[in-house]
Order: sequence, then C-alpha cells, then structure tokens
Amino acid sequence: MATPDHHYSKERSIGRRKEDWLVRDNIHRYTQLFHVGQIITSEINMDVLFEVIMDQTNQIMDTERSTVFLHDDKSNQLWSLVATGVEKNEIRMPEDYGVAGWVFQHKTSLIINNPYDDPRFNPEVDEKLGFQTKNILCIPLMNRERECIGALEALNKNSGDFTDKDRELLTSISHYVAVALENSKLYEELKLLDKAKERVINHLSHELKTPLALISGVFGRISREIGEANIAGLGKTINRGRRNVNRLLELQEKIDDILNQRSFEEKGRIINIIEDAASFVEEFREETHMQNEEILKRVYRRIESLFSSEEIRMEKIPLNEFLDDLYTEAISSMQGRDLTIIRNFEKEILITMDRTILEKVFLGLIKNAIENTPDEGKIEITVTPKDGEIWIDIHDYGVGITPQNQKMIFGGFFHTQDTDLYSSKRPYEFNAGGSGSDLLRTKSFSERYGFSVDFDSIRCKFIPKDTDMCPGKISACSFITEKSGCFSSGGSTFSIKFPM
Repeated sequence: MATPDHHYSKERSIGRRKEDWLVRDNIHRYTQLFHVGQIITSEINMDVLFEVIMDQTNQIMDTERSTVFLHDDKSNQLWSLVATGVEKNEIRMPEDYGVAGWVFQHKTSLIINNPYDDPRFNPEVDEKLGFQTKNILCIPLMNRERECIGALEALNKNSGDFTDKDRELLTSISHYVAVALENSKLYEELKLLDKAKERVINHLSHELKTPLALISGVFGRISREIGEANIAGLGKTINRGRRNVNRLLELQEKIDDILNQRSFEEKGRIINIIEDAASFVEEFREETHMQNEEILKRVYRRIESLFSSEEIRMEKIPLNEFLDDLYTEAISSMQGRDLTIIRNFEKEILITMDRTILEKVFLGLIKNAIENTPDEGKIEITVTPKDGEIWIDIHDYGVGITPQNQKMIFGGFFHTQDTDLYSSKRPYEFNAGGSGSDLLRTKSFSERYGFSVDFDSIRCKFIPKDTDMCPGKISACSFITEKSGCFSSGGSTFSIKFPM
C-alpha cells in the first residue's frame, strides 16, 4: 500500500517533469524566435522581405498562411503582396476593411477562432481566393515611434485554436517585422535618391556636352578665321556660339533662382581674371587695343549682370489678364504643335506677387504641360477661389508621371524620361526634355513667397514604364481609336495655391 509520502513524491516528480517540459518548450520557441528575427531583419529588399516574413511566420506559428499589410498614408489604404501563380501581385483595401483594418484602426491584437460568426471578418476575400479561413490571429505592426504602420495576420493554426501564448509569440515576431519593414522602406528611399542623383549627373552631362562642344568648335573656327583674315565668314559661327552660350546661361539662371544666393567673392575672382586677361591681350595685341577693350567691357558687364541681385517688386496682379498674356506667349512659342488650351478664368481675381517670379512659375508649368502632351491633345488652365485660397490648376491630358518618378519630381534637374531615351529638343516640342529645374525652382519660390505647389498624376496605362514611348500624336497611337481614349488614360495636374 502506497504511503502519503510516496504519493507526494510522485506528484512532485510529475510537476518537475512538466516544468522541465515547459522550460524546454519555451527555450525552443525563443530560439526559433531569435533565428526568425535574424532572418527577417537581414533582408532589405521589399519584394523578397514579404515572402520571408510570411514563410518564417508560418513556420514558427504552425499556420497555413500569413499576410503582411502595410498602410499607405497617401491613399489611406492597407496593401500587401500576394502570390498568384509565379508572380506576386499587389492587393489594396480600405484602411478599415476586414480584420486587418480593425486591428490597424484600434492598434489592438485580435484572436478570432470562429471568423464566419464575427462581423469584422469579410468572407468575400475567401471566395475570391478559394480559401477557407478557420481561425485568425492578427497583430498591429508598431514602429519605433509607436505609430501603427500595418498589421501582421496568421491564418489557420494547424494544431487547433489560437491562444494567448500564440498572441504573445506573434507579437514578438511583429517587432522584428516592423524593424525590417522600416529598414526596407529607408533602403527603397535611398535607392530612389541614388537613381535621382544618377539621372541628375547624366542629364547635366548630356545637357552641357553639346553646347560646350559647339562652343569649342566656334572658338576654334574663330582662331582659324582670324589667322586667315577671313573676317566676313564669322557671322554664322558666332551666332551658333551665342545660342549655345545662352542655353548655358539659362541653366545658370535657374540654378541661381533655386539657390537664391550670389557668390560675390566668386564674382570678384572672375572679374580679376578678366582684368588680367585684358592686360595680357593689350600686351600682345597693341594694334587692336580699342577693339579688345570694348570686348572685355562687354564681358565685364555680362558678369555683373549674372552676379547682381534682382530687386523684388511686389504688386497687385489681375490673374486672368496675366494668364491670358502667358497663354498668348505659349501659343506663339509652340509653333507647329497641334494642341487645344482651354482657359477657365474667373475675372477680377487679384494676387500680390512679383511679376517676374510669377512669370517664371507659370511659364515653366505651362511649358511642362505642353511638352508632356501629344499633338491633338488638350490642356486646361483653371483659376478658382476655394477655401480661402486662390487655386490655379494646370491640367494636361498627357503621358503622366510614373509612381516612382512622382517621388522625385521636385528634386531638381530630374527629367521623367529614361536617360538613354532623353534628347534635347526645341522648347515646347513633345518630349522636349529640358534641365528639369523648373519644378525645383517653383518649389523654391513657393517656400520663399508663401504660396503652395502640389501635383497629382496618373501615368498613361498603355505606356506604364519610363522606357515606353508615346508616338507624340493621338491619331498615331496603336492602343486607341478615339481621342477620348487618350484623355482618360493619363495626365497630370499641377496646382498653385495663393492665400486669398
């Protein structure tokens, strides 16, 4: 017959074995968690990261499926990447949709072991995917600033219902996931900056190469012509040189407007060089002293004009008259283009601004709209008072801007075409290019003079990539049969808002 001590000893032994099992189980789980954290945080490519998170979550949680949802601040949607066949497609839904939306909104984890009985669960997703959800564990994704950036969802636990222990484990995983997603986001932003920098360098190199080569040839020709005393043949050569110098001067003017600062020390240094050059020329060309002196004076005056500060003159400007004048100027400048520009101007709207600055802002935006709209297309310019502000919208029914380029559009010297396809054309031609500095200059002016600039754009669905080319004429497009097809496929709107 067993004694009480024997029963007590047996129970204590069972208790110790149970404790040992729990300790070993916890060690195993946290070892798994540590390895999962290492794997997840070592990946920074966003596309790959989604797959890694889902795979590792399924393994440690013993589930059939898991999903990462991220919040898009701009559209107020939750989005995810899901595998469909051999490709991954992006899915989007309202930020308050379904279980993930509820968790995101309330920043609270949720266990639902009978989803079809819960009003927060939307069975339409199961119907579309051909999947049967049996139970759900969803955790909010919180970043370092304790802001909710999305949700992590585990579906269909293989060994029964989800428990609070599962909640604790998935919450631990979510910390690694949030860090990895934030790092990946920073990595993507750095890649965009690198791409923008590369395009800036390539563009400036392209933009400077042709005029500088021509200028070099011009002055080589001048030297030869002077040597041969064939002065009469210099006219055309000098005109070519002057045109290309003006291209460089226009670029310099835009840079100067952006930086809003003048290097007087640099001005003095250059003028000293010119003065030294004058002495040098006078020493060796005494017989043409007066001619050289006049040339050097003109160079001196040009340098003064480049480095002198412009005076800002604020005045009340009737917007409808002002924009009508710019419209007339744009029409005369885009000779040969077949475009319709629609004007919707309310009369008697005045704004106080420097006229020269206003001309630079709106001529740049109108020119940008014309250059991105194919022939037979249209542009609308609208002026309306709204919400205590004056809104000027310039809307083109053109090719639009890709989502990636939209993030960099105000970066400066950034052209939306692929560098290999870029070519300088005459201003106002379709795909004319340009230095990409107009929008940065407009942004700089807006910050300096108290108005705002924003834009909205949809890339033409028929040419979604930078490398896809529009034929430049609606009737030449193989994707559509009527103009309306082009008008509804893409375009951009740039909005300037002035205080009333």
